[in-house]
Amino acid sequence: MSAASDAGTEGTGGTERVLGGVGTKVLFENEYCRVWEMDLAPGESGAVHRHDHPSVLVILDGDRIAAVPEPDSAVHGEYIEVDVRTPMVVEMPPGGIETAKNVGERRYYELLIEILK
Repeated sequence: MSAASDAGTEGTGGTERVLGGVGTKVLFENEYCRVWEMDLAPGESGAVHRHDHPSVLVILDGDRIAAVPEPDSAVHGEYIEVDVRTPMVVEMPPGGIETAKNVGERRYYELLIEILK
């Protein structure tokens, strides 16, 4: 499965929602993993995205990040803001549908590694 096939349009209660990738850019992909870059300026949000695979986030820069969940998200059902300590590693289970928002004063930068098999 390619990164392009993970993004798309899906129906949500009679309306359509456009899903983007889990990061801002794919840096590497093979049959086992996909490595994304997430690079957000202060105040910037990423695309609404769904976590289809277990992932590991390696946070390299930033001071505060928020996850804004969609109403039908199977994981992380509530808005959350967290302080960032770098470097920081976070395990992310599949199932969440959300938007990442940099609510800090510094650039937010992470590498997200999706485990494909």
